[in-house]
Amino acid sequence: MKRTSIKHEFVKYVPSELAEGVLYVSIPFATAVHRCACGCGNKVVTPITPADWHLVFDGDTVSLTPSIGNWGFPCRSHYWIKRDKIRWSGAWTDEQVVAGRKRDDRGREAYFTQREEAEAGVAASVCRPVRRRLRGWLRL
Repeated sequence: MKRTSIKHEFVKYVPSELAEGVLYVSIPFATAVHRCACGCGNKVVTPITPADWHLVFDGDTVSLTPSIGNWGFPCRSHYWIKRDKIRWSGAWTDEQVVAGRKRDDRGREAYFTQREEAEAGVAASVCRPVRRRLRGWLRL
């Protein structure tokens, strides 16, 4: 039976037995887990990262973006979780799934490349003054 709502529960560890209609959110492990909203019972894991899903808690409800597209499940369900409500979306064709996965891969790659470049820039800016001091000491 397709769900129209889901309740959320903040946990440290996701339980081994998932209740139907509950979105378990583990902040320490930056992950949200629930049973597929179509009722098929499959476990849906959504990593919460800048490159994957984003979680919004407004003090009362939670939302996950982007949508949940269970293309690897037989049900191929597709829905959004917005303010503890399930908003059903249309099924995607195989071509749309492939294009979506490629887009997600490019987004992840861009995020991690940008992050590595930023970290390298910070390391270089920290190392420059140290190198200058070392050169000065070596001249003495």
